[in-house]
Amino acid sequence: AAESDQASAFRINADAPRVLAEEAERLGAPLIHYSTDYVFDGNKQGTWLEDDVPAPLSVYGRSKLAGEQAIAEVGGAHLILRCSWVYGLTGKNFLLTMLKLAESRDTLSIVDDQIGTPTWSCTIADATAGIIRDMSEPAQLAAHTGVYHVCAGGHTSWFGFAQAIFAHPSVTQRPTLHPITTAEYPTPARRPKNSRLNTDKFRRTFGDLPAWDDALAACLQLRGDPTTKV
Repeated sequence: AAESDQASAFRINADAPRVLAEEAERLGAPLIHYSTDYVFDGNKQGTWLEDDVPAPLSVYGRSKLAGEQAIAEVGGAHLILRCSWVYGLTGKNFLLTMLKLAESRDTLSIVDDQIGTPTWSCTIADATAGIIRDMSEPAQLAAHTGVYHVCAGGHTSWFGFAQAIFAHPSVTQRPTLHPITTAEYPTPARRPKNSRLNTDKFRRTFGDLPAWDDALAACLQLRGDPTTKV
């Protein structure tokens, strides 16, 4: 919807983070903000580093980049955590869309030429909690001000992501999957073909992150048995 309502996208993703950054600075509190792989255009051959030049393809990406820039301009202590292909057991996301579509369709066509890293929302939450726990003093967090890429390890395509979802033992409805190109599935927002974020900086500073397929398996296990500890 950001593509059809640019004004709202910038109010939410750019103006609001600026206000939060200003208030955090006034209070002497560090700010942790979440951004996206969509700040990049996807044309790089390798993984994206934090200091690579952003060039978003969509209104959404531009609004998120504007939010990053606004926080940096305010100048207070902050961490900007860029995430990618986020999914979870609530809300609207690729995982839940696949499971819902499988209830009524025998075949699904999935884009196979966009590459990135599916990242469970709990992975991001756990990483954030670890930062806060290990750097309980504002000065500690302030010393690490900057941009970090936070996503699971490894990478795949949307098609590969779908294959992993339907291969899990807890998923009983398994449609036939067909790989297609981005051109065959147009969307309002242009998406980068290469969304692979390099997480070396985060891992060196704050610790390791799980592989995307291991995290997905844990997520689906939790969905199948809510009493399971993961």
